[in-house]
Amino acid sequence: MIPHPAFVIAPQVCYLGVAVPDLHRARHAATRGDLMPTKKPLVIVTRKLPDAIETRMMELFDTRLNHDDHAFSQAELIEAVKVADVLVPTVTDRIDSRVLAQANPELRLIASFGTGVDHIDLATARQRGITVTSTPGVLTEDTADMTMALILGTARRLAEGERLLRSAKWNGWSPTGMLGHRIWGKRLGIIGMGRIGQAVARRARAFGLSIHYHNRNRVHEQVEAELEATYWESLDQMLARMDVISVNCPHTPATYHLLSARRLKLLPAHAIVVNTARGEVIDENALTRMLVAGELAGAGLDVFEHEPAVNPKLLELDKVVLLPHMGSATIEGRLDMGEKVLINIKTFVDGHRPPDRVLEALL
Repeated sequence: MIPHPAFVIAPQVCYLGVAVPDLHRARHAATRGDLMPTKKPLVIVTRKLPDAIETRMMELFDTRLNHDDHAFSQAELIEAVKVADVLVPTVTDRIDSRVLAQANPELRLIASFGTGVDHIDLATARQRGITVTSTPGVLTEDTADMTMALILGTARRLAEGERLLRSAKWNGWSPTGMLGHRIWGKRLGIIGMGRIGQAVARRARAFGLSIHYHNRNRVHEQVEAELEATYWESLDQMLARMDVISVNCPHTPATYHLLSARRLKLLPAHAIVVNTARGEVIDENALTRMLVAGELAGAGLDVFEHEPAVNPKLLELDKVVLLPHMGSATIEGRLDMGEKVLINIKTFVDGHRPPDRVLEALL
C-alpha cells in the first residue's frame, strides 16, 4: 500500500527549518511497502491564525480551527483537552490546573502561539507529562518598535493631538499649543534587558536617550558597551533617577506588581511609564491614581492588568496613550509565530525534542 504523500517524511530535506526525509528515497521505500500511513494527530487551535498557517496545519495534521475567532470559554478549553493530541492556545486562553485536570492521556503537547506562557500552568503540565512550547524571538523587533512609538507618542502627546484635530476644536498653531517633552538627552530605565529590552535600547540610543537598566542578571559587558548602558542592581535606585521607564520583562510570580504602589512613588513627577510586556507587572490601580493626581507626567500602555478590561479612569486621561495589545501585531510577526508553532508540532510528532520547549527553570 503506497502512503499518502503527507505521511512521507525524512532527515535530509528541510521544511520550515524542520528536518524531513529525502522524498525520493522515501517514495522508493513506500513502493516496496516499507512505509505505512499513520494516524494524524488531532490538533485543536483556539483562535483564528493567518490563512497560510492554517492551510499548512490542515495539510500536516487532523486540525480543528476556530473560524469565527471567538475566545474559548473554560468549558470549551476543557472539551478541547479531552480529545486533542496537541493544543494550540494563545495568550487569551487560561490553561490552568482545572483545565489540565480534564486532559486526555494522549495530550502531550501544548504549542502556544505566543512568546509569554503566563497563561499556562507549567507545573501542572509538567506533572502530567505535557510538553509546552512557545514562539520566542520572532516578535522582538515589532514589540521594540511599538515601545519606541509609545515613548514618543506619550512624551509628544500624539494621541491627544490627533483627538483634538478630529474634534474640530483646533484653532491653529500657537507658541504654547500642545507642548510636550523632548526625549533627546533624557534617561530611559529599562526593566528587563532580554531580547526586547536590548532592541528598545538600540532604538532609544538613536533618539538620544541614555540607557539604564535593571535585570535579574547583569548582561554581558560587550552588550553593555555596545548600548552604553548603565546597570542598576537596585530597581528602587534606578526608578528614582529616570525620566522614562519601559517595562520589558515577562510576567512571572516574581514580577507580579513589580512596579507596586511603593515603587511607582519613587518615580519623579515628570516621568512617563511605558508598558508593552504584561499588564500584571504594574499595579494598574496605583498607576491610575498617580496619573489622576498629577504625580506622573504620563503613561503609554499596550497591555493591562485585567485584559480586555481597562480601568475606566485611564480612558478619561489625556496624558495616557492606550493601545489594544497590538505591540506584536504585524503580518510578518504573526506568520513567523505560526511557522514556529508548525515546527514545534512537527518536530514533536516526529519523535524529536521541539526547539522552543519552555523550561520553568529559565523563567
